[in-house]
Amino acid sequence: MTTIRVPVTGGLAIVADELGDAHMPTVILGHGGGQTRHSWDRAGQDLAEAGYHVINYDLLGHGESDWEPDGDYSLERRARDLGAIAERASGPFAFVGASLGGLSAMAAACHGAVPVALVLVDVVVRLSETGVDRIIGFMSANPQGFGSLDEAAEAISAYYPDRKRPSNADGLRKNLREGADGRLYWHWDPRFLTGGRPGVSLEEMFAKAEWTQTVPTLLVRGMKSDIVTDEGVDHLAGQIKRFEIADISGAGHMVAGDRNDLFNAAVIDFLARAMPTVGNRALRRPA
Repeated sequence: MTTIRVPVTGGLAIVADELGDAHMPTVILGHGGGQTRHSWDRAGQDLAEAGYHVINYDLLGHGESDWEPDGDYSLERRARDLGAIAERASGPFAFVGASLGGLSAMAAACHGAVPVALVLVDVVVRLSETGVDRIIGFMSANPQGFGSLDEAAEAISAYYPDRKRPSNADGLRKNLREGADGRLYWHWDPRFLTGGRPGVSLEEMFAKAEWTQTVPTLLVRGMKSDIVTDEGVDHLAGQIKRFEIADISGAGHMVAGDRNDLFNAAVIDFLARAMPTVGNRALRRPA
């Protein structure tokens, strides 16, 4: 694995981990809002073992990527960033995006970075307002940070009681940064929650998009999610011609984290059909 910096608009840089053979078809992994690229660590390894070239990136304003000085975190800005990342692919590429990463992937496709295949992880164009409000409420809480990893773990458990709390909170360290005051803060720019400059909505982008008629698209939905509703799925299915759904039981909005084994298997099986590696040698790691 190699960590790289990808130059983007405004002299800023996106940080990403690159895995696998760069001459193979590329899978670009985009995490959800408030997460970092490390949420894809296992998926990236599995995809590389399946024969793909993987670029696993921190969204602008997240993780080790730069923060936007003007607070412009609009989808149009994210689409340009993702287009710059896609230019690193030497051949066909696919987007795999969770939540905000999925919205960014759809926006990038609408702005000309058209993938061979698209995987959307618990995200649609028309999201549940109730679910979105709950996420924003969690992410807006604790502006004063945390005094310890255990405090951060407690906040997550309160938001997501169905997920078993790990016995060791050290795994959270990659999602937190230490402030000048010694307290721990989430590893993202709080201004990204406001979206930045007003821009064209994703629905408006879809109205002019052509990729929706040609690109095979898989929606991986967590059956316990409060973000994606049946109405949202039906709307997306009506927009995208080559549309498939993989429902993951026992998973909420954080599908990959809740049922990583089932998630990785579904994605690799789909990509093996939509964007096969040389000799169609995509593999599935046993659960």
